Amino acid sequence: MMSNEFEHSRIFQYAESIDYATGGIVSRQVIQRKAGNVTLFAFDAGQKLSEHTAPFDALIQVLEGEGEILIQHQPYRLTAGQAIIMPAHIPHAVNAVGRFKMLLIMIKDLQQ
Repeated sequence: MMSNEFEHSRIFQYAESIDYATGGIVSRQVIQRKAGNVTLFAFDAGQKLSEHTAPFDALIQVLEGEGEILIQHQPYRLTAGQAIIMPAHIPHAVNAVGRFKMLLIMIKDLQQ
């Protein structure tokens, strides 16, 4: 286990494991492995992750609040409890409609 990851064999709640920062985006690594990563994010209202691509699929699970996920320039509004998959090699971005928290799970193709 890496020191910046969550502790093994300990019960936790995602939304309570990360705090908001005024005017910013906070991220916290849950687990990181060759096969993929699990990361928590807390976005203050109006914050954004600019458009980019990734060489692997990624799943977003909204934990709290509301976010807008753009996939190939098409917006999707997600609220707590909803999830969406962003496909590999397709441009995507994240916009905070209001304060919101999300879990990002990235799955890498180890065959490539």
